[in-house]
This record gives sequence, C-alpha cells and structure tokens, in this order.
Amino acid sequence: MVSAGDFRNGITLEIEGNVVQIIEFQHVKPGKGAAFVRTKLKNVINGGVVERTFRPTEKFPQARIDRVDMQYLYADGDLFHFMNVETYDQVALSTETIGDALKFVKENEMVKVCSYNGNVFSVEPPLFVELEITETEPGFKGDTATGASKPATVETGATINVPLFVEIGDKVKIDTRTSEYLSRV
Repeated sequence: MVSAGDFRNGITLEIEGNVVQIIEFQHVKPGKGAAFVRTKLKNVINGGVVERTFRPTEKFPQARIDRVDMQYLYADGDLFHFMNVETYDQVALSTETIGDALKFVKENEMVKVCSYNGNVFSVEPPLFVELEITETEPGFKGDTATGASKPATVETGATINVPLFVEIGDKVKIDTRTSEYLSRV
C-alpha cells in the first residue's frame, strides 16, 4: 500500500478499479485547513489523464505492470504476432491493443509488451530506431537557409519530416516517442 503522502512520479497504483500512473504530484499545505496532495493521473489502459486531490493519509495498492521483451514477428490482417525469445511463447494482439505503436517497428525487432494481471494493454516500441527513407522529394539548393523540412516516407510506411538534404536510400535515426528525425546514420 502506498499512502498519498509518499506519491512519486511514475508510480503505478490501483484507484477505484482503474490502473493509473502518477504523472505529476504536489504537496499543498494551505494556511488554513488540512494539507492535501494534488496529482495528475494517467490511466494506463485507455490513456486518459485526470487531476485529483487526496488527503496525505489515504492509501492505495500498488499495481504491478509486467513489461516483457518480445520479438515482433509479423502482421496477419488485424492481428500482430509477437514471440517471447526466452520461452518461445507466441502472442497475437489486435489492432485496438497496439494502436500506432508499431509504425516505426520492422519485423523481427524487439518491443516491450505491457500487461496487468495477464491482460495485455499496450506495446512499447524501442525509444530510437534506424530506418531507411523510401520516398521523398529532392531538396533544392538554396532552400537551406531557413532550416526547412520536407515529408519523407520510411520503410515501415510511416511519414516523418526530414531536413532538405536527406535523400532516398539514406538511413535515419528517429525518436519513436515524438516521431521526430534525429540524424542520418
């Protein structure tokens, strides 16, 4: 059990049947009245964010989220297949569960499959990936003074903005959290 007075960023709790993660917290001690804890909570299952206040003495059970490294095998219609490389167990997950988490992930790459009480609720791609540019317009000389960018399609089919000097066939490093171009490889 974790009391509201011991809240820290990133802790995962069960509150009123929901599994939530603390994004922000603030201990408030007004001049008049009792102290309280103001929090911003993110529901890890559906992604909703709510703000709530708690008394510092309130206690909540800590939720155990299992993150297992699995290899992304292939997509088959609306199902995506993953394999645990240690036990060779395979799991098929639907498009609703995955969302757009795999837009920068190629087949046979490692991802983290997150589950709570055996129910998978999300897939976390690697933080950074290296992909090849398959389609983009040529950059024109003289356009570089503004730091302009152009759209480009990578080998997984996702579209990102890249600087004008990037061409078809270049390998680029991408931050999967923000979908931003980082550098050429």
